[in-house]
Amino acid sequence: MTISKQALDIADKVEAFVRQVVIPYEQDLRRDHHGAPTDELVYEMREKARAVGVLTPHVLPDGGHLNQRETAVVLIKSGLSPLGPLACNTMAPDEGNMYLLGKVGSPELKERFLKELVAGRARSAFFMTEPALEGGAGSDPSMMKTTCKLDGNHWIINGRKTFITGAQGASVGIVMAKAEEGACMFLVDLPDPAIRIEHVPNTIDSSMPGGHATIAIENLRVPADQMLGEAGEGFKYAQIRLSPARLSHCMRWLGCCIRAHEIATDYANRREAFGKVLVDHEGVGFMLAENMIDLKQCELMIDWCASVLDTGSLGTVESSMAKVAVSEALMRIADRCVQVMGGTGVTDKTIVEQVFREVRAFRIYDGPTEVHKWSLAKKIKRDWKHANGG
Repeated sequence: MTISKQALDIADKVEAFVRQVVIPYEQDLRRDHHGAPTDELVYEMREKARAVGVLTPHVLPDGGHLNQRETAVVLIKSGLSPLGPLACNTMAPDEGNMYLLGKVGSPELKERFLKELVAGRARSAFFMTEPALEGGAGSDPSMMKTTCKLDGNHWIINGRKTFITGAQGASVGIVMAKAEEGACMFLVDLPDPAIRIEHVPNTIDSSMPGGHATIAIENLRVPADQMLGEAGEGFKYAQIRLSPARLSHCMRWLGCCIRAHEIATDYANRREAFGKVLVDHEGVGFMLAENMIDLKQCELMIDWCASVLDTGSLGTVESSMAKVAVSEALMRIADRCVQVMGGTGVTDKTIVEQVFREVRAFRIYDGPTEVHKWSLAKKIKRDWKHANGG
């Protein structure tokens, strides 16, 4: 199936907006003390995106959603600047949260919580990961310790969460907790006095407003009609969100690495050393050639996984494969871009240094490479046993 002209046109508009309007904002000094863009900067860019029709571009005016292959061509373009996904409202965790609410939310919950997210006037957070040293849920969500108990027509939630991206400054939260029936998801208005931000650590990445907070949830009362779906179905809903959100990370950071490669290529064709421009030195030219190969492999891997999701499959295995392949390839690309540019590559004179940091974090976010390989290895063993009558 080919990509629709509509999607290609949207992607072209997004690229033009990011290159012409967003990239100049990369020098804007409105950052918090963790280095992330302030909400003031984010919403200013979003108003400009709204004015030219590229705000939340993967969600269509009628409420429909581009398919995953079409979403890829749009989100890759939004990622050409680290600020692009924020400006276009295609950033994590909002993009994944909007997708989940669109698939599972009741009409009432969509009206109350989804509408403002799609309009780009609110940010959201997904409360799942828990402190590892307390034995909570990390890469293994079945270890969840946060509890929820029914009390009349409310649920009472208690627990601690960590690495909750964007919690500081968010106005919509999706909270996962464990009941007797199993995992549950709740939609909550933020801020709430029962949800307390304990700490926002400095992290290697700096593209996400609100950082990655550690949260204490103490006797949070949530009306029963704010449960997302049914009690005990939380892990099923998490799976609906998981693969598309994992893949959209690949899309956005591919866009960033395309731009980093452009910057490194320009540098290598202008900078002279030892009697010729850098690109004519085999050591440099070969690194850029390897980037070309890795960039194309990332694009094809994303398109392949997206095509699987477009069949209606959960794509759990395929998205694990794509996440490993793309995150590792993007790390190689970002590293080469820094190396090609030498001293300039490790400064803030270009976004190359930031892309390197962001992609390094991506190798951990949405499941470390090793966890995905372990999961794939278990599948290999299961398939072998099944094929051999085990």
